[in-house]
Amino acid sequence: MPTHLGALALLVHDYDEALAYYVGVLGFRLVEDTDLGQGKRWVRIAPGPADSPGLLLARAVTGEQRAAVGNQAGGRVFLFLHTDDFVRDYARLRAAGVTFLEEPRHESYGRVVVFQDCYGNKWDLLEAPPTL
Repeated sequence: MPTHLGALALLVHDYDEALAYYVGVLGFRLVEDTDLGQGKRWVRIAPGPADSPGLLLARAVTGEQRAAVGNQAGGRVFLFLHTDDFVRDYARLRAAGVTFLEEPRHESYGRVVVFQDCYGNKWDLLEAPPTL
């Protein structure tokens, strides 16, 4: 029986452009970048340790795939980036030029703010409330 999600495929226009943003701006770790030939690569990134769930960057090649880049969730928040220090990471991402779509807010599930990646996908930066 399956035990966990290993990765989530994220459609991108270009591998190197995506790496510049997700690794260079968001601070993700490059886990693997393997050339598969004919312009295809197996590119995995993760915000945490290499064995944690992450993203498989999938270069869009068909018209349908290219049209879905940046809108894989139909305009909803698509990905949730958890942090253990909201203030630190919010400030770091703002300084790096990340586009935030709102001001940070407090919800029952924690402190949160929505940001947009380089393709237009919406993300939550989220810090869970402290446990008692």
